[in-house]
Amino acid sequence: MFDMGWSELLVIGVVALIVVGPKDLPILFRRVGQFVGKAKGMAREFSSAMNQAADETGMAEVKKSLQAATSPVQTGLDSVKSAATDFAKYDPESETGKLAADREAARKKIHDATVKRAEERRAAEQAAADAQAKSETGDSAPEPETQPAQDTK
Repeated sequence: MFDMGWSELLVIGVVALIVVGPKDLPILFRRVGQFVGKAKGMAREFSSAMNQAADETGMAEVKKSLQAATSPVQTGLDSVKSAATDFAKYDPESETGKLAADREAARKKIHDATVKRAEERRAAEQAAADAQAKSETGDSAPEPETQPAQDTK
């Protein structure tokens, strides 16, 4: 509250002990506590009176409308609504429509190439796994030796 640390509070306590004395010190602290309690009660009462006055004048509604206007969620929803209306105005014959069609064709080409490579990779992995399993079981028959083809030119 007053930005006081433990060392400052200790100094205040020692000075109070010296000035007031050990006999009257508990009474002093009790009175200080009652004073602080009354001050907090008055501050709470003042704050509630100000809030009530603001409610009576309609400030709560103004505050709510300002918060709604500056809310990022509402702003995001407004952007979604405008994007949806822009999408409704989409014309496939426009330049944008032609670019979209080109992009879709490129996307499909990339997708097909990716699928083909994935299938080739899976087939190679399966063949390697089959060869590994075959060599581990020892059931493999000796393969005939193949000689390199000779060039007959």
